[in-house]
Amino acid sequence: MKTLVKRVCLSAAIIGIGVSSVQPVFADTRHPSMNDNKIINIAHRGGSGYAPEHTLPSYEVGDELGGDYIELDLQMTKDGELIAMHDETLDRTTDGTGLVKDYTLEEIKALDAGSWFNDMYPDKANSEYEGLKVQTLEEIIQHFGENKRYYIETKSPEVYPGMEKKLLKILDEYNLTRQNGPSSKVIIQSFSEASLHKIHDMNEDIPLVQLIDYKTDATITDRELNHYEEYAVGLGMSFKKIDEEYVDKVRDHDLLIHPYTVLEKEDMKRLIDWGVTGMFTNYPDRLQEVLKEMKKK
Repeated sequence: MKTLVKRVCLSAAIIGIGVSSVQPVFADTRHPSMNDNKIINIAHRGGSGYAPEHTLPSYEVGDELGGDYIELDLQMTKDGELIAMHDETLDRTTDGTGLVKDYTLEEIKALDAGSWFNDMYPDKANSEYEGLKVQTLEEIIQHFGENKRYYIETKSPEVYPGMEKKLLKILDEYNLTRQNGPSSKVIIQSFSEASLHKIHDMNEDIPLVQLIDYKTDATITDRELNHYEEYAVGLGMSFKKIDEEYVDKVRDHDLLIHPYTVLEKEDMKRLIDWGVTGMFTNYPDRLQEVLKEMKKK
């Protein structure tokens, strides 16, 4: 029973809802009944199945289609500004070339961050995507406000000294962190354990998720899980690498599990049956539909 209550409280704290409203759906912790408060719907790079990733239209559509969190990947410019971009290089998602760290924010702002999407996905092309600008973390927060939830990844932090300090400074300025308890507005994730430890040392109340890159099918030991529990509230990994036994093991250690990047409804249903606590998707509307369908059963 203590484990059950801990799971309920942790999930409720992360998504900012009252414990009493979610307790009934945890009667079976391995295969819980569904409701929209239970599974966290993370709009991967925004609604990136419909609009250019990490642009305002993508974040807006992700929000409109049911995403509980806006997911941002952070890179840092030459002049120390945090921008939303997945790659260390500009080449794939802008008309620029080279490393982000070699360009100032002003130089990056001059680039087109939307036309590539029209070229790659002509069936989803929109003239309004042409000339879209790369967004800073602050611009995104200013646009969506302090009441939206943000799921932030520190990308390549070893390339950007001071990234974590800069990130926490911005979050503090916009009241997205709080003292005396876990934040319900921000989750920070990283493949870099060192980066997460830096954040934990600066503010141990921010929920952290350790990303794991499995080259083969995922396996994990109790010793590893005990270690992750020391600083993280959850784990994230490719959904293609895990099975039900893996999910059970993570949940048995009271850790959240948020696989990425789930695109098809059948995969979403299977992961929910296994007991994941959330997932990343380019199509948050599909996950919303799945949750509603499963809730009716």
